[in-house]
Amino acid sequence: MTLPAGWTARRPTLDDVPAILAVVHAADTFAVGHPDFDAEDVRDALTAPFVDPSRDSWLVTDPDGTAVAWSILSNPSGVGREWVDVLVDPGRGVELRAPLLARLLDRVAERAAERGVAALTARTGVYAPETRWAAELVAAGFTRIKRYVRMSRSLTDLPAEPVPPAGVTVRPLRADDETDLRLFHRIYDTAFRDTPDHEPLDFDRWRELLPSYGKVWDEWFVAEVDGEPAGALQSSDQAVEHDAGWVRTLSVLPSHRRRGVGAALLRRAFAVYAAKGRARAGLGVDLANPTAPVTLYRSVGLVEERWTDMYERSVPASQV
Repeated sequence: MTLPAGWTARRPTLDDVPAILAVVHAADTFAVGHPDFDAEDVRDALTAPFVDPSRDSWLVTDPDGTAVAWSILSNPSGVGREWVDVLVDPGRGVELRAPLLARLLDRVAERAAERGVAALTARTGVYAPETRWAAELVAAGFTRIKRYVRMSRSLTDLPAEPVPPAGVTVRPLRADDETDLRLFHRIYDTAFRDTPDHEPLDFDRWRELLPSYGKVWDEWFVAEVDGEPAGALQSSDQAVEHDAGWVRTLSVLPSHRRRGVGAALLRRAFAVYAAKGRARAGLGVDLANPTAPVTLYRSVGLVEERWTDMYERSVPASQV
């Protein structure tokens, strides 16, 4: 990668969190209209499982030491796809995005060799304004595979939570009860098996990852139909800084779909968010999901805000 005179590409450390955050905020503002990351998110990225910042991340600074670009790999489970992020200051760092991507792909090839697999899939996202980034990805061998839509609704006009359909009950997850945690995991794993991108995790590995997003247990719910497990909803605190509740996943077992279980879970989550004073509720939906959840989400008042396209390519393992 050729840099302008006096510019530097180096590996970041936790001391660089404020500088990285400035780059991320500039990139987010260009892509989605507002900052969508905080300092804790940056620290989490640099200290995540299966991430070594001394090998999996780059920070580019100008002659004054101001950060203008940051790239990093992530793979929370250590299996399956590698996520590549290249974030740049849109006014000063756009020329750096393609060469930083190339460096990350070289590292993905190394990681494939380290894991003893022939290739790994690299994936990343593109927001609507990022037309140059989309073209650079295509030039680098990526293909657009699908679209995610972010949906949200106001909670200020939330109607009273209706009585669930006959036989359907919704209760909070008992996070201190391993049996209940295993039940939640089983519902989630089973419900997502018919989606194209599901990467199964056994219970122990799933539980190990919970601290990264399982922080507000009274916002996680289990649904039953006539006393039998039927669905589950897990929330994330990723939108709290925007005064919003966030549905991370909604899972309904195939045998209980089209019976109002998903809507009952969503309405209970919205009611809890509203009781905590949150102004909005939101979630992301994969338009490739065969259960066609957009209709369900619209039925509970969610509307589309923006989209993100997913791009991916296969990266062959490097030759040792």
